[in-house]
Amino acid sequence: MATTADFKNGLCIKYNGDLWKIESFQHVKPGKGPAFVRTKIRNLNTSRILENTFTAGVKIEIVRIENRAYQFLYQEGAETFHFMNQKDFEQIAIQKDLINAPQYLKEGGIVEIMFHAEQEKPLSCTLPVNVNLKIEFTEPGEKGNTATNALKPAKTETGAEIRVPLFINQGDIVKIDTNSGNYLERVKQ
Repeated sequence: MATTADFKNGLCIKYNGDLWKIESFQHVKPGKGPAFVRTKIRNLNTSRILENTFTAGVKIEIVRIENRAYQFLYQEGAETFHFMNQKDFEQIAIQKDLINAPQYLKEGGIVEIMFHAEQEKPLSCTLPVNVNLKIEFTEPGEKGNTATNALKPAKTETGAEIRVPLFINQGDIVKIDTNSGNYLERVKQ
């Protein structure tokens, strides 16, 4: 058992029968009354964020979590994605709701899967912050139409719909932010 003095960002704890990840915390020592720890914790099952206050020194149960690199193999149906461990080539199937941005998954792409170490249960699957994808379809841009930061719709090789600047053409490779889905830059080929 640990105490609130062991809190750090990214630590996983068991609280109210669920697994939670500490997103941020702050030790507070008011002039009057006992000290406490104000936290923002994320539920690993539902991704819900909760602001919670722990009394300083209270006992908490730390859960051991492991992050492992996996390669995306293929999608089966609309909800199941198959991955392969990079070290022992073991394959695993993960449901769509555990993946942070499934629309940007490309065959052969590397992701990080978070496991509950004692139960060997996958908790979440995280793509890299940026991915490079080829533009499969977009309307051609018109010359003289670039006075402002105008954007046009485009479809990537994974089927994701994004908005890109007018100078991007079909066949270009672009870098996309997986958290926001925004275009970042054109990748030189």
